[in-house]
Amino acid sequence: MMSNRPDTGPAPPEPPVPESEPVAEPSPARPRRRGLWIGLGLVALIVAAIVISRSGNSASKAQAAARARAQAPIPVVVAPAQTADFPVYLTGLGTVTPLATVTVRSRVDGQLLRVDFREGQLVKEGDVLAEIDPRPFQVQLTQAEGQLAKDEAALANTKLDLNRFKDLVAQGLIPQQQYDAQVSTVAQAEASIKTDQGSIDAAKLNLTYARITAPITGRAGLRQVDPGNMVHATDQGGIVVLTELDPIAVLFTLPEDSLQAVLRKLRTGATLPVEAWDRDLKNRLETGKLLTVDNQIDPTTGTVRLKAQFDNHDGGLFPQQFVNVRLLIETLTQVVVVPSAAIQRTTRGPSVFVVGADDQVAMRLVEVSQQSDTRAVVAKGVSAGELVVVDGVDKLQEGSKVVARKAGSAPASPRPS
Repeated sequence: MMSNRPDTGPAPPEPPVPESEPVAEPSPARPRRRGLWIGLGLVALIVAAIVISRSGNSASKAQAAARARAQAPIPVVVAPAQTADFPVYLTGLGTVTPLATVTVRSRVDGQLLRVDFREGQLVKEGDVLAEIDPRPFQVQLTQAEGQLAKDEAALANTKLDLNRFKDLVAQGLIPQQQYDAQVSTVAQAEASIKTDQGSIDAAKLNLTYARITAPITGRAGLRQVDPGNMVHATDQGGIVVLTELDPIAVLFTLPEDSLQAVLRKLRTGATLPVEAWDRDLKNRLETGKLLTVDNQIDPTTGTVRLKAQFDNHDGGLFPQQFVNVRLLIETLTQVVVVPSAAIQRTTRGPSVFVVGADDQVAMRLVEVSQQSDTRAVVAKGVSAGELVVVDGVDKLQEGSKVVARKAGSAPASPRPS
């Protein structure tokens, strides 16, 4: 029986079996490569040791240089502690206020004829500032004088009649009632004369008011009315405002804690000097005296107002000017004083650096009783004549070596130890 599978042909020949390769023997170059790496590692170790050695030398040199710098003298500025008088001031803020300010107004109604002052002029009390048309007041004066003359003539006639009635009454020719009526007529005529005299005085007074004069000595402000305008006694703006500048006052405030010290001085009758300084406390403007203290303390600010007076001859103070006020309350005599820059604030309290005879500094705790912007009173810790450091303190410590020089002088060489 024949098979149905197709004839695939003769089978392919099998691949030849490869012959086994011979095993390679170790190369003699591998031990040489290992030795090379070992040599390179030794060289690296030597180089690292050299680098570390040099860096250690550099660090030691830097430390040595730092120690040398630390041991080198530090330049500082010193000042001697001195025995001197120390004024104690109370300071406050103040405003310049005129002692008198007057708005010059007309006291009568009329036309302004002329103005006899310049704006900003310093006028004296009694100087004529302006003039109002006086003719209406002259007419009133003439009328009052005429009425007076008329009433005087009538009075003379009534007096003559009174004398006649007196004789007639004595003879019984006229009744007493008629005589009494004549006496009343004479009295009325005399009263009319007094009224006429009052009218004359009023007219003369209006004539005086027509010439407006300065009520105080002061500086004239800006003119409010020009000549030719009608002015009235009820005008609110007035003609000009006069301000008294010499003398002048300053109102300033002090804390309520300082009030008792001021009052104790005033009770003794002492005159307390007051200085007015500019806004930056660099220039002293005027020197005056304390006038009075207000009668109450402001509860909102805890301050009390005081008033001082200044001559102000040169016009250094101007109304409404802001000033700093210094009130001299007392003067401490013969106390040890050092510059305020020498006082250092530490956790243990105020201290100073004192330069010794070997140019080494020592820190001392001090007791400061009073201090101003430039000086401080040292009650304990420093004696007069000792040198205290006022500049260069930030680099100092206990026992530091310094090169000291006084303020305004050239640096000095260190003294031999």
